[in-house]
Amino acid sequence: MLPTVAVIGTCDTKLEALLFLKRTVQSTAACNAILIDIGSYHPSGVRDIDIPRLDVLRECVTTVHDTSSRKEALETMTIALTQLLARLHSTQSIAGVIGAGGSGNTSVCTKAFRDALPIGFPKLMVSTMASGNIAHYVGETDITMMYSVVDVAGMNPILEVILGNAAHAISGMAKHSLTRVDLKSSRPTIAVSMFGLTTPCVQIATQKLEELGYAVITFHATGAGGLAMERLVREGHFIGVLDITTTELADELVGGVLTAGTHRLEAATSCGIPQVVSVGALDMVNFGPADTIPKQFQGRQFHYHNSSVTLMRTSREECSKLGHIMVEKLKGAPANKARVILPLRGFSDIDKDGEPFRDAEADGALLDALKSGLSCPVEELDVDINDPSFALRAAQVLHELLQADRQ
Repeated sequence: MLPTVAVIGTCDTKLEALLFLKRTVQSTAACNAILIDIGSYHPSGVRDIDIPRLDVLRECVTTVHDTSSRKEALETMTIALTQLLARLHSTQSIAGVIGAGGSGNTSVCTKAFRDALPIGFPKLMVSTMASGNIAHYVGETDITMMYSVVDVAGMNPILEVILGNAAHAISGMAKHSLTRVDLKSSRPTIAVSMFGLTTPCVQIATQKLEELGYAVITFHATGAGGLAMERLVREGHFIGVLDITTTELADELVGGVLTAGTHRLEAATSCGIPQVVSVGALDMVNFGPADTIPKQFQGRQFHYHNSSVTLMRTSREECSKLGHIMVEKLKGAPANKARVILPLRGFSDIDKDGEPFRDAEADGALLDALKSGLSCPVEELDVDINDPSFALRAAQVLHELLQADRQ
């Protein structure tokens, strides 16, 4: 049987474009297509809508009422579409999804895509919003965003070309998904967090773990990277976590641009899998170009990493708070499944002797908060985080925890 692509949008305002997408997907001879209506009103006399808006809404409510509040209507439709897509995915009724429209369509579709469909499942959004800041649409997932260039309102030669490309793209992804290798490796898999300034540590630890028989997947601690790691941990993709680089906690606390939200450093504990945690790059908060740094941070110590990234040294007070935050997040971790390993001579490549962010007093405040508050075992090494001995010890400790967990 051919895979089925779900074409999704507001049929009361975008019907012509959505029908074009559906028919183009079908014309590829690679996929079937169904049209799902998430509009506010049911367009009359349209037979090509496979799942009408009232059927979508019945996924989450027993009685449907029209509402004059656009915000409430969008929220209700988002919940309903999420539940519908989750059901269609669980029954293997769809192999890909594509949405098209403006900000309202984009908001509803992408939220449902993020919440209902796993990473790796083909999802594409053609949007008038796709050339701007799309972080809140994509989040930690693999949604493909395509800029519509022109408004998705009626058909014209430009839109026809763009929607045609989109239809062929999602058809190819959906067809390929039937033969795609599963995300899970045949070897036991470990998640590792990394930053540019902890790369030497992660590279050596990764090599050691691979020698020990593990597959290693590395996440760049850029906010979305931490979110993706936490999500995949919760989805059961990993048997353990080597959380070397917890820098996103500093951005969440201080107001940097690479926060991973309030639930960073919680998934491994909640899932009960072994974890080794360290303080990689907690000596810094991340901002964009120098002229974008908020005024309240004037007078602080900065390091210009490159033209797009400016780093700010965390203060003694901030480091102390970060230590207490980590203690709170690790409080529920079983002592036999969690270890914290601390480098006493620096948390990053620019926080060691002779480098601009070296601040033993600030680092000490973080270390003291951790050592005095943690209930799980703590190990200290008298080196900086990128010393090979630190990386090898972190990898070995995680291996020992994993071995014990299997017994």
